[in-house]
Amino acid sequence: MSETIQDGKFVELTYKVTDKKSGYVLTRVEFPLGYVHGHNEILAPSVHKALEGKSVGDVIEVPIDGKQIFGPRDESLVFTDHVENVPEAYRQIGTSILMESDKGQTRSFLVTRVDEKTLTVDGNNPLCGREVVFTLEILTVRDATDEETRTGEAIIVGANIDPSLMRPV
Repeated sequence: MSETIQDGKFVELTYKVTDKKSGYVLTRVEFPLGYVHGHNEILAPSVHKALEGKSVGDVIEVPIDGKQIFGPRDESLVFTDHVENVPEAYRQIGTSILMESDKGQTRSFLVTRVDEKTLTVDGNNPLCGREVVFTLEILTVRDATDEETRTGEAIIVGANIDPSLMRPV
């Protein structure tokens, strides 16, 4: 009998996030992502709940409403400026820019549009206001080691999420 995902189990999986409306893949994990279930909630709570009871080889789809997780889009977090006012290193779609407000608060902005004259950044989470589908494939389920339980993750895990895939639709 194969082990099932429950608290204290080490889980490795891959996933992709697809925009429900357009079918565009927004992001994907290319290498297995490992975590200890119940100790390191690295995905949305509804995704973790849907994983419970699943086992190796299962592929599940979990719809997520980005509005519930990140709230509604806030258009006041979208800024356009003359491209010459922006350092050249930031002039590529998908580039993340950390900005600080007058009050010292920081927020990450994503470059979403660049043309000959202007550059647009968006401080909304890329999933904000979208309905998306997480498609997850479970690769490993086993008892977590003591060290994994302490850290909440595998000691050697590789995950590669390409931020350029997080373009708005």
